Amino acid sequence: MLYIVPFIVTLIFLSDKISVYFFKEVFMRLRPCHNPEIANLVHIVSDHCGGQYGFVSSHATNTFALAVFVGLLVKQKISWLLPTLVIWAAVVSYSRIYLGVHYPGDVICGAILGAIIGKFVFMMLSFINKKIDNKIGL
Repeated sequence: MLYIVPFIVTLIFLSDKISVYFFKEVFMRLRPCHNPEIANLVHIVSDHCGGQYGFVSSHATNTFALAVFVGLLVKQKISWLLPTLVIWAAVVSYSRIYLGVHYPGDVICGAILGAIIGKFVFMMLSFINKKIDNKIGL
């Protein structure tokens, strides 16, 4: 089981850094709560808005990456876990819209990006597992 920890660390590192450096800092789309045209219409909880840019949602990217990775990892033994984790990731992602810190598109694109990263890291783990004669036990 300890073999999986570096992959989870890699997963979170990739999902967080890609969402920030390849999306937020490239597209520079203001969050709804920072957008001067609609900021007064946005419901903000505890006067917290987050960073200036919001596309894509890092929360959505990270939670979907983790949900897909873990769900695929245990799919053979716990078949209901992947759909449950995807629902959890969707609720976390929706909370970002509710809190006024993301547009729906930020969350949807973050979810897609996270699912892709989760699947990619799982494929890396599967590839390495085959190379070391199934010592990880997938």
